[in-house]
Amino acid sequence: MLAVIRTFAKSWVASVLIGFLVISFAVFGVRDVFKGKISDAVITAGSRQVSSADFKRMFDNYRRQAEQRAGQPVSVEDAVKAGLDTRIQNEIADNEAMAEVITRSGIKPSDAMVVKEIRKTTAFFDPISGKFDKQAYAQKLAENQLTEAKFEGYLRDELSQSHYTAGIVAGLRAPRIYGALIAAYGLETRDVSFISINPRMVAPLTAPSDAVLQGFMKEHASQLMMPEMRALTVVRFSAKALAPSMSINQADLDKLYAFKKDSLSTPEKRAFVQVPAKDAAMAAVIAARLGRGEDPSKLAKAVGYEAVIYPDTAKTAIPDPKIAEAAFGLKPGQVSGPVQGTLGLGVIKLLGITPGRTVSLAEIRPQLEAQLRGDAAAQKIYDTVQKYEDAHTGGASLTEAAQKAGVMAVSLPPVSQKGGDRMGQPVPGVSEKLLRAAYGLPEGGESDVEDETSGEYYAVKVDKIIAPALPNLNDIRVPLTRAWLSQEMMKRLQAKADALIARVKKGESLEAVATSIGAPVGHVSNLNRAESQNIHTVSPDILGKAFGAKAGETFTGPDIQFGVVVAKLNSITPGNLAQAARIAEDQRPQVTMQLFDELGQLGRKAARIAVKAQIDSNHGRQALGLAPIDSRKAVDDTASPAKPAPDKAK
Repeated sequence: MLAVIRTFAKSWVASVLIGFLVISFAVFGVRDVFKGKISDAVITAGSRQVSSADFKRMFDNYRRQAEQRAGQPVSVEDAVKAGLDTRIQNEIADNEAMAEVITRSGIKPSDAMVVKEIRKTTAFFDPISGKFDKQAYAQKLAENQLTEAKFEGYLRDELSQSHYTAGIVAGLRAPRIYGALIAAYGLETRDVSFISINPRMVAPLTAPSDAVLQGFMKEHASQLMMPEMRALTVVRFSAKALAPSMSINQADLDKLYAFKKDSLSTPEKRAFVQVPAKDAAMAAVIAARLGRGEDPSKLAKAVGYEAVIYPDTAKTAIPDPKIAEAAFGLKPGQVSGPVQGTLGLGVIKLLGITPGRTVSLAEIRPQLEAQLRGDAAAQKIYDTVQKYEDAHTGGASLTEAAQKAGVMAVSLPPVSQKGGDRMGQPVPGVSEKLLRAAYGLPEGGESDVEDETSGEYYAVKVDKIIAPALPNLNDIRVPLTRAWLSQEMMKRLQAKADALIARVKKGESLEAVATSIGAPVGHVSNLNRAESQNIHTVSPDILGKAFGAKAGETFTGPDIQFGVVVAKLNSITPGNLAQAARIAEDQRPQVTMQLFDELGQLGRKAARIAVKAQIDSNHGRQALGLAPIDSRKAVDDTASPAKPAPDKAK
């Protein structure tokens, strides 16, 4: 859940302020500047305080976006359980403390600078004029539950941060040794030798007894525990399922065809050119010249106009109805006389005609019949639902009401909240919405009729709630036996590998040990970090250990197939010094920015300590409608701030 929630730190406000160091100020709406002390403050950092209302607004914003991304509700309790409230509180404390330190340093943008920044924000522009619009500004702020004073305070903070950090960046340059170390780290190569130990090299296993499997089940009870299951009775009302059985009345079919015919047919289209004219005399001249075959476009330019060309165009698509009427009265190649349209005088020459086509009833009969059956089914389902609800409201049980309405009540096998049966296979006839309703009812509880989608309705009853429990051994014997054999074989392989490692450590060569068990020795030479992902002879685990080992060190790890590898790091070769020097200089800008990023995080923590920022967790929980926590832990003196989340805005 937290992984989903953490992705939601973007909004239109962020686009306004992108490029600044700490965009989370405006994105989350987490700060307000008040005069005097506010008793319900969740965060206090020097003179700055964040009220419970502001904290709740930002928390709810995170949660709503999480719901949209996940496609399912995220309750306050789930979000808090995932640690969202604590993470947000720590981010706010960092931001407020940094803003307080900058304010104390005397950095403060002028009112003119703030106004200029606001007027550059396209979100506040009038869509027609393309300029800043006061009404659009107020509307956008209202949509985000912000006042002008509050938003301008956020923006002032961002500008202060921008100026503050610009000075740091301007004078910051990472020492060459940093880049040199990175280059040396990336260029060094390693040579590894290894032996693969597979199941053929150890004693075979025998099938486990029931007692062994029972013990294995208990050992892995947390993974094998079956979730809560519910046996349900479901009544469905489906217009889609009913539609094929509905009869069609020919009169209704003819009526629908008459209504749909024009919209489904292809109208006649005409291509023509219109040459505008100043007056009737000019129009007569234009008509004569067009009749002699002159080019309409050149002729229009000669008389000071631009020709209006209509490619294949339906009559209803021509904006001037009088021009349309005239064009559709001509024959191909024919020139009209002067036509006084509603938009001006002109002469028309018809270039071509694309005939229209009227769709026949036979062509669209399947489509029309499907629509009529669907409409009839929807009406019948509506009537059936009404009968069911009348009976259910009158005291009939779900099954009794279904009988009175003429529909079936279907009993389903036990189903989990995720829609699976005891073996995890999908149970037909359930949906996510139905399951949410079923798992919100007590045993014996019945839902009302719920609208699912497009004429689909259901009602559900919880017949029985089956508590979480371990499955029956016979139901999972085959996969459980397979898992036990795999685990036991891996233990034997690891024991074999450990014994071989011990021999190497006592002085035997890896080659001698390999010969004693009849295994070949593999080699990976010139292994470097950049190209390690292209190595497929050993597993990523072995490669990772190879880069963490010292020359001469031995280690074990999983093989690329089922097995264990005994490996030895033979040597470490440093990279080419000249190449490392070039890389170090090329990488210097990136190293500088990484250094700046780390300094920024340390600076925020230092600011938080300097201003003695505090978090009142009780006020935060109360703002979310949750019970307070232990009062001794409610106020967090953040001299030792929590480690920031890896994806938080900087």
